[in-house]
Amino acid sequence: MNYTYIVKCADSTLYTGWTNDLDKRIKAHNSGKGAKYTKTRRPVKLVYYEEHETKNEAMSREYAIKHLTRKEKEILIKGNGNLCGSWMVKGDMIKAGEFEKIKKLT
Repeated sequence: MNYTYIVKCADSTLYTGWTNDLDKRIKAHNSGKGAKYTKTRRPVKLVYYEEHETKNEAMSREYAIKHLTRKEKEILIKGNGNLCGSWMVKGDMIKAGEFEKIKKLT
């Protein structure tokens, strides 16, 4: 299994990544061996993840999430807007009718 995930850093910023071992990756982030970005922003807390069958799916989803605004990521994390099944970026990424909900919040 492959995962796309979001962690919240100690400075309240959000970091998005992908991995094939979620527990190991979060431990790596918190030990300072994860990503350069999170190294100085520890500890991190896992706030969201998705499971994917392939590495390519996980990486594509990571790319899409990284192009979301902070507000859109917060909606995704909270589960509002039902963004989990989307694969594109920005306005085109959301199922029919869902983008209007995000536009009202941003």
